[in-house]
Amino acid sequence: MGKFIITKRKDGEYQFNLKAGNGEIILTSEGYAAKSGCKNGIESVRVNSQIDSRFERRTSTNDKDYFVLKAGNGEIIGKSQLYSSKQGMENGIASVKENAPTAEIIDETN
Repeated sequence: MGKFIITKRKDGEYQFNLKAGNGEIILTSEGYAAKSGCKNGIESVRVNSQIDSRFERRTSTNDKDYFVLKAGNGEIIGKSQLYSSKQGMENGIASVKENAPTAEIIDETN
């Protein structure tokens, strides 16, 4: 079962990582000034991860594949790790789709 882990960055912003059941990070959020914004981001991932067109498949400057998940307004809500193959990236997208809707939220900022 997946987990959203909320943490605080060194710069004071909140972020979350979505981890798959095996503990691998499959999506990392942007930074949020407030924890409430971070929690809203998690809810946005739950909804938008079920819409394939919200996943934008990209290639990095060093030819690694990755994806971003966008909200309905086009804003990026999360980014994947870099993958060595397109199939690996597609597996990552499938994992986000599978894990996000029911992932529990763990707040490590308290």
